[in-house]
Amino acid sequence: MKICYDAEKYIKTLCKGNDYFHTFINKSSLAVGVLVLEPGMEDTQEPHESDEVYFVIDGDGFLRVNEKDYEVSANKIFFVAKGVSHFFHGNDKKVTVLYFFGGSDD
Repeated sequence: MKICYDAEKYIKTLCKGNDYFHTFINKSSLAVGVLVLEPGMEDTQEPHESDEVYFVIDGDGFLRVNEKDYEVSANKIFFVAKGVSHFFHGNDKKVTVLYFFGGSDD
């Protein structure tokens, strides 16, 4: 079983490809991944079936949760309950985020 993960490796891979998120731990009780959103990119995620926590590594912009905007900046942590509409937007710089689901990312 893998114990140690290099988030920077996954972030660099996302920056070179077409995807903007990657789940690198996906177990029945926990999913963890990275999201990298460049300025002008659309965050197309749908409400999830599990609670979710976002840890902002770097960037700016907003996280819209239930029609309310929350300012995004480095080291902020956001909780989004399952089934709640949310997405990142309005960033002038690349937004880099670690995400954690209270269940699998399926």
